[in-house]
Amino acid sequence: MRRVIPTKLKTARLEGYSYPKSALAGAFQLMGPCGTSLRIISNGAEHPDAHGWEHVSVSTERRCPNWEEMCFIKDLFWEENELVIQYHVPKEDHINNHPYVLHLWKDTHFPHPRMPPANQVGIKGLSHEESRKLGRRMYRKET
Repeated sequence: MRRVIPTKLKTARLEGYSYPKSALAGAFQLMGPCGTSLRIISNGAEHPDAHGWEHVSVSTERRCPNWEEMCFIKDLFWEENELVIQYHVPKEDHINNHPYVLHLWKDTHFPHPRMPPANQVGIKGLSHEESRKLGRRMYRKET
């Protein structure tokens, strides 16, 4: 997690639900990039119950946070070169205390887990339109 608290978070800290001496640990509420209020609870890895995990939960009142909002939160709490993960756990391990919350995690004991091959995501540097054209050409060759 960041060493310096961004100004946006300093002013968004919820008094009585936060720990100002614990840097980024606590509760926050701020306006997200899509015009929706984001409620945030975070903890650092140093807390004994955290077992080395940094964690941020993000919720809204009426829907789950979207990709742009989760990226916004990731950038507030972590540096851009840090790998942060959103897990999809087995159904039997689901814990759902809020219908519109998502979580971001970083394991500080193993901060660089194996990542999938980049070519499974796409081609770096290729625009959306270029990828559509390439997909059409590839599809035509196979059919």
